[in-house]
Amino acid sequence: MSSSLAKRAVLPPWPFDPQNLLFSLGSYAAAALTLGVCFASSLDRPWWALLTIYVTAQPMSGAMRPKVLYRLAGLAVGGVTAILTVPNLQNAPVLLILVLSSWVGLCLYFAVLDRTPRAFLFQMAGFSSAILTFPYLDTPGDIFFSTIARVEEMSVAIVAVTLAHAVFKPWPAARIVQARMRVFVLDACVWTADVIGTEHGPLEAAHLKRLATDITELGMIALHLPYDSSGALLSRRLVWAVRERLARLLSLASAAADRLALLRRSGALRADVAALIDTATQWLGAPAGVPLEEAVILAAKFRALSRQYDHAGGWHALLTASLCERMAECIDSLREARLLFRALSGTTAETAQHLGLIDAAPRHLHIERDHTLAILSGLATAAALILYCTLWIMLNWPSGSTTAAFAAMITLSFAVQEDPSPQILRYLLATLITYPLAAFYDFVILPVIEGYTLLIAFLAPPFLWLGYLQARPATAAIALPMLAGLIIELDLLARYQGDFSVFMNTASAQIVGIAIAVIVARLFRAVGVSWVARRMIHASWRDIATLAGSQQRLETGAWTARAVDRLGQIAARMTLTGPSDPLRGFNGLAELRLGRNLLHLRRATGAAKPSARRAMAHVLEEIAALFTARHKRRAALPPPASFLHAIDTALDEAGGISDARLRHQAVLALVGMRCNLFPAAPDYQPDSRA
Repeated sequence: MSSSLAKRAVLPPWPFDPQNLLFSLGSYAAAALTLGVCFASSLDRPWWALLTIYVTAQPMSGAMRPKVLYRLAGLAVGGVTAILTVPNLQNAPVLLILVLSSWVGLCLYFAVLDRTPRAFLFQMAGFSSAILTFPYLDTPGDIFFSTIARVEEMSVAIVAVTLAHAVFKPWPAARIVQARMRVFVLDACVWTADVIGTEHGPLEAAHLKRLATDITELGMIALHLPYDSSGALLSRRLVWAVRERLARLLSLASAAADRLALLRRSGALRADVAALIDTATQWLGAPAGVPLEEAVILAAKFRALSRQYDHAGGWHALLTASLCERMAECIDSLREARLLFRALSGTTAETAQHLGLIDAAPRHLHIERDHTLAILSGLATAAALILYCTLWIMLNWPSGSTTAAFAAMITLSFAVQEDPSPQILRYLLATLITYPLAAFYDFVILPVIEGYTLLIAFLAPPFLWLGYLQARPATAAIALPMLAGLIIELDLLARYQGDFSVFMNTASAQIVGIAIAVIVARLFRAVGVSWVARRMIHASWRDIATLAGSQQRLETGAWTARAVDRLGQIAARMTLTGPSDPLRGFNGLAELRLGRNLLHLRRATGAAKPSARRAMAHVLEEIAALFTARHKRRAALPPPASFLHAIDTALDEAGGISDARLRHQAVLALVGMRCNLFPAAPDYQPDSRA
């Protein structure tokens, strides 16, 4: 880890946050209201409603509101599915289990595939289908009335939690976005300063996953802004504009670091460029304290040097020109990201001043949808449910029918994880910790309580404490399983019915269900992480080949955003592979740089004279052929010598581009391609006849 990252402030492990307590109070108020309504309406399973509250509640209001709307729709779909399937297939139990398991797996497939708030609809459709059907397969004749009762209980819970948090007002989405964006911009400055300050290879490996994940997360958080009372579509576009700048920074900073490393190793780094690099590093090291006006001056100095060395001739001069141009673009990207961040937290008038920056960003979130991961997630869920039901039937287990509902809840909760087995194991540990507390309440506290008021009062300590933990990101992962275990084991009904055998059967069902979830996750997911990442790399090769051969006009920002999103997913999977895995050798940043260079070269081709146009078209043909071959052979084939010759020829002919700006971009794009694909090639020697 770099020294600059080590200097970042570390918060104390247990700071008291009044907002966390406010969130916990809101959730508990919703729980009290829900229990009161369920008891007054004689609904027979109030604990399902209680569980729904804590599954639905989210600290960020912008995240909770779309979840509420989509969960209600998903609950309705689940109810209809239960009523349509169980009565019609009750005489064919094996077929019924296969149909229900396949349906839940299909819902999970769409939930993983759709990484927007709409995914909550599919999650709730699958989850509600399981809990509305599996626990009642022993009595299929009552499925209509039990489904209506469960839908009523969970609908009451969803409405109650919405009302409670509207009153207690948890964090608005805009506040969360501002806080996270501040961290993201700081990370980007730190990463850029580090990769140009020293040898960039090891630092790219240390920072790449963090920055790529930051960029992806920023785009996903922005999706919640229109659902927040203080958010707006304009704010979402503003956040996406920041995301576009940070995505652009990944390729620009890594390209600058690559050129800088080449110049340092060859001893060709000029003193004036080195001095300007040092000034830029100082500016990046104090991103909050240095005026943005200095960034404009700094970028202008880099561009002046870039044009000066572009006309000097020679390979080292071209490398220097490329380094200076990419540094200027890096500084511009960070400056614009900081301006947009200020606009997000400022007034409407300040935002209007930056509409030009917003208009330049993509209007939609471009994300990579991973069908393979979605299929694996759906298959794992369906297989887990079938396995649960097989054990239940073979063992004639009294509580086995409820186990399938637990299975759906657990597998759906961890569906988006690359390898969910470690998280599920932590879930099991948190559940086991809760059992003594649940037993104490079940057999010591609840038998002596009479009336709704005393029940609510005695439930307050554990629920307020666990609700506070749920609001803290550091402890949220253990709070929900503890809440779920406590609620399920308490089995709150209209009348107290404490039974130790029921308590142990329910606990056993949970433990066995979680254990089998770990086994299924290992079988379906852990072995597929490297395979899925390789498929995404192959898809990246296919896209670059398409990019080189397509005649359609392509948006640089849109392509970069999609490529960075894919790069973040590949980088996350790399950390789950062994050190000897060939996947570790994938250089995603080089391919990201190559794609952007390709787009710049295509743009300049239209302004070139016939000979220059033919030379650049040959380069594009070589790129298309290379990456098509890589995609078909599923291997990182080395580029042929003819490709290097095509690049050098295009550099010789680049003077035939009439527009000076496009000519400069084309030269730098060709230099970038040569550095990315032929880093060990001899220096380029200009043709004196060109």
